[in-house]
Amino acid sequence: MPTKENLIKLYEYALNQEQTGMSFFQTSLERMGIGAAVSAFKQLIKEEEKHILFISRILDNLKQGTDVDLAEVQKFVLEPTDYFNDRAKSEFLEQCVIGSMVPDVTVFNTAWLIEKDLSEFYANAARNTEGPESEAFEMLARWEKAHERFFKEYRDKISDSYASMPWGG
Repeated sequence: MPTKENLIKLYEYALNQEQTGMSFFQTSLERMGIGAAVSAFKQLIKEEEKHILFISRILDNLKQGTDVDLAEVQKFVLEPTDYFNDRAKSEFLEQCVIGSMVPDVTVFNTAWLIEKDLSEFYANAARNTEGPESEAFEMLARWEKAHERFFKEYRDKISDSYASMPWGG
């Protein structure tokens, strides 16, 4: 079981990673050319803001010498959404391929890697902690895993579409 100081360091790292991810999503909004993708990223930014509040509250508790109060921090939780409805998913993929939206593909690939790294970090931290700290890391791992699946789905579909195109004419 990590000491309080080590837990603080783990959560400080997590907070930094969440802030970096949110910053990436905010910057990516400027590069996205498709309305559905912009809407999805705005929703993801809201979720990342909640993750940051969640972790910040845990850090406040730990730095004050108290244990993590899951009931208190859960008010910052936003359950992941589907981000796109079925029509928006179809339109997004079609527009990516027709418009050759390579920057969007790159953004989705990078976002997938960010979320994958975070979900793995949180899952590992949950295995190496106990009690409410472990539960908090498990919650964060589930949220990031949902984000990871979302980005991987689009990265794979867009990559498959590009790979199977008759580019030579």
